Amino acid sequence: MRFRAFAALTAAATLVLTGQPGPAHAAPTPNVATGQPGPALAAPPKVPTAYGYGGAVATVDPTATAVGLDVLRRGGNAVDAAVAAAATLGVTEPFSAGIGGGGFLVFYDAAHRTVHTIDGREAGPATMTPTIFVDPADGQAYDFQEARISGMSVGVPGTLATWAAANRRWGTRSLGSLLRPATRVADQGFAVDATFQQQIADNAAAFGQFDATRALYLPGGAPPAVGSIQRNPDLAATYRLIARHGTDVFYRGPVGADVVRTVQHPPVSSHPAGTWAYPIRPGDLRMSDLAGYRVRHPAPTRSQYHGLTVYGMATPSSGGTAVGEALNILEPSDLGHLPLIQAEHRYLEASALAFADRNRYVGDGTPRSTLNTLLSDGFAQARACLIDPAHALAKPVAPAPLTASGCPGGVPGSPVEEGQSTTNLTVADRWGNVVEYTLTIEQTGGNAMVVPGRGFLLNNELTDFNFTPTQGSAPDPNLPGPGKRPRSSMSPTIVFDYGRPRLALGSPGGASIITTVLQVLVNRLDLGMSLPEAVAAPRGSQRNSPGIQAEPAYRAQFGTQLTGLGHTFGPDMPELGALTAIEFGPHGLLTAAAEPVRRGGGAAAVVVPRG
Repeated sequence: MRFRAFAALTAAATLVLTGQPGPAHAAPTPNVATGQPGPALAAPPKVPTAYGYGGAVATVDPTATAVGLDVLRRGGNAVDAAVAAAATLGVTEPFSAGIGGGGFLVFYDAAHRTVHTIDGREAGPATMTPTIFVDPADGQAYDFQEARISGMSVGVPGTLATWAAANRRWGTRSLGSLLRPATRVADQGFAVDATFQQQIADNAAAFGQFDATRALYLPGGAPPAVGSIQRNPDLAATYRLIARHGTDVFYRGPVGADVVRTVQHPPVSSHPAGTWAYPIRPGDLRMSDLAGYRVRHPAPTRSQYHGLTVYGMATPSSGGTAVGEALNILEPSDLGHLPLIQAEHRYLEASALAFADRNRYVGDGTPRSTLNTLLSDGFAQARACLIDPAHALAKPVAPAPLTASGCPGGVPGSPVEEGQSTTNLTVADRWGNVVEYTLTIEQTGGNAMVVPGRGFLLNNELTDFNFTPTQGSAPDPNLPGPGKRPRSSMSPTIVFDYGRPRLALGSPGGASIITTVLQVLVNRLDLGMSLPEAVAAPRGSQRNSPGIQAEPAYRAQFGTQLTGLGHTFGPDMPELGALTAIEFGPHGLLTAAAEPVRRGGGAAAVVVPRG
């Protein structure tokens, strides 16, 4: 059964990449001579878990996974496969990713045994001020949706620069060749599923304000039917232009000029579909902002957990710091030797404490010395002192001073011997290289503006800044500023055991990214779950707010006992995150895992399936 699914997946991958059918039957390709699309590509199966050797790919989308897998099968490395898969996600997951957005990439270079990162986060324009999201008419912050559906929310996109930088430093294929599979998918189309349709329906009012967006995603005034074919010839043409002429067409040329025009003069329809409660305001992004954009290569964050080394993303992401601090807080508790409810209680408390410190100290430009303090064992021990095994802390908790260290009198709740929104992709190759990459356009649907004639949505990433100060009399590290990058929760993470990769994982989901990654780590490393079990398990998220944000299954399993410990719950969330991961086992065995259900289910594949 697993081999048959794998064969279908790789056959679809061969078709997407080369235009030729593989060993299994697949649909024909477009007529290249005429430029007319042929029938849509046959959808690869969604296989959420795969075991095998020689490389692996896990994404939220089977077509993107198939593309990445075929790159690996044809001798490309993890970076090549990641770029090709990410470009495909820009077609099939356009409300979560694309060249109108940004992200963070963590790369393990097996030949040199080093971990590198790329900060491709969107940046504010040079004219951005701390009060950009404050209405001058009344001095109050704009409502979120007013800020989001505007030119003001658009940061300089970093996704394409990230692909180019990764390709230039570590790739083995040309960027143009890696864009071809996604171009074919955009030309030929793919079948709309229920998740794609629902994401359009959720954004219908905003999408209906712009002709280019409405034409692409609201044909006939309604979301496309499930099973219908979604094509994007404008995006295909944009990818071809980039493939021929390089990224300068985006950052210094005609594509960038169209981005700037869209931001400065939002293309509001003269006959919008539906009503929108707010004025659609322009932004001040300029060509000089695009031309001046550069990715960064900060050193990764690094922390220890039960003898394992955890590498993550540094600022402007808060993910590496928050995940690392929370793990440090949890380490003295030895969760695997506690009752399950105590493990969940402490996971929630550690997350709340880490979020308090993250909100106070972490933003673009936070000194590395501050990050090192937040990741120190002494600081974590001072926070762990606050966890009471018998009762939840009142939320929100206050951040700790950076001088906090140690825990006089021992850690409360030392071991008790009683038993126990964005997209993401994970890639490993046969040489041992690993890519963990989280990319986004922020809100599902970004700022709702498809750049006319170019086929991609713009981000609303600048709404990740705090609109007004949040830290009382203390400085707020996440206020807007010229050229500044907003704080992110993206948490691409690679865990090492004695210098070798053990686990790579990441997730979409806004601020709940941090807790999703943390919870899956706890599930896998402490609670004895297999990787597929750890990914599938119900999720709860405590981000220093009065109530736990939880999936219904999490509340059903733990709600009564957690309430008894003083926790409270907010409204249930249908789902939290959409994680992908790869685990590195003995003798080269790879376990690739994606969501079995969340976001319609993901897809995992390996180059050589285990027999």
